[in-house]
Amino acid sequence: MVRQSSSRAPEPSAQDAPPADILTRVRAARPSLAPSERRVADVVLADPGQVAELSIHALGERASTSAATVMRFCRTVGTGNYPQLRLALAAAAAREHALGGERAAQGGTDISPTDSLDRIVSKIIYNEVRALEDSGAGLDVDALGRAVDAVAGARRVDIFGVGASAFVGQDLHQKLHRIGRMAFIWSDRHAALTATALLGPGDVALAVSHSGETEDTTEPLQAAAERGATTIALTNDPGSTLATSADLVLTTCVRETPFRSGATVSRIAQLAVVDCLFVGVAQRSYDAATTALEATYGAVRRRRRPARRTG
Repeated sequence: MVRQSSSRAPEPSAQDAPPADILTRVRAARPSLAPSERRVADVVLADPGQVAELSIHALGERASTSAATVMRFCRTVGTGNYPQLRLALAAAAAREHALGGERAAQGGTDISPTDSLDRIVSKIIYNEVRALEDSGAGLDVDALGRAVDAVAGARRVDIFGVGASAFVGQDLHQKLHRIGRMAFIWSDRHAALTATALLGPGDVALAVSHSGETEDTTEPLQAAAERGATTIALTNDPGSTLATSADLVLTTCVRETPFRSGATVSRIAQLAVVDCLFVGVAQRSYDAATTALEATYGAVRRRRRPARRTG
């Protein structure tokens, strides 16, 4: 089988991308950066507005690195040169301030030990809305379309994910199963590897991992690729092992918080991408999918209690 190229389309320039997208791209690229470039990313993320006012040499000094490293960082995050990076950061800082408003003045959007419950609610909703907005802006629609084509035409779809990513995989599995697609979810590494032995051209393997570095997920996807299946990665890091192993990459753009280990915001963004993929697949056979959804809903409808009468 002629495999589709695993490389993504070139990152859009700062002038083409939404203003805040430069920050989401920096966050997404950070785990894969070299240590010196990662220090530049940390300085940029700490205060994008202030960095927008620095010269390239001043930024290099603040990040304990060279101007040449700053230039490499610019290319990595999709800006052609340092002036473009400064313009993008200035616009992003203005947007962050406008959207953050009172939250920024109250200590940002991370949860602190002293936050009241109503402030926690406010911050969580804000972070989740931003994750959805940023992920929508950063999602490669062309890659999504090719993923829809692959899943819609697949003999079977095998989904890999562990931990919180397994729940996202289960959601996709249930959705595909409800419209009559042959789909499987594997959250155990041995079971996943066993399943890949039955895959081949015409099948699809889709792996979910926020970091893109979970071996229990990357190994089955790589094994599926060796069998000739079309591989799809859903991850927050386009430079991760999972992403570079896949034919097609669907990315989320999620900012991490101290409570990231609870997989809260990342899960919301992943589920949104899964919904986009599912609806695209269902739309390809609209009438059949609608009939199947009605039939599967009817199978459990009688299990619902009658609506309570009021008045």
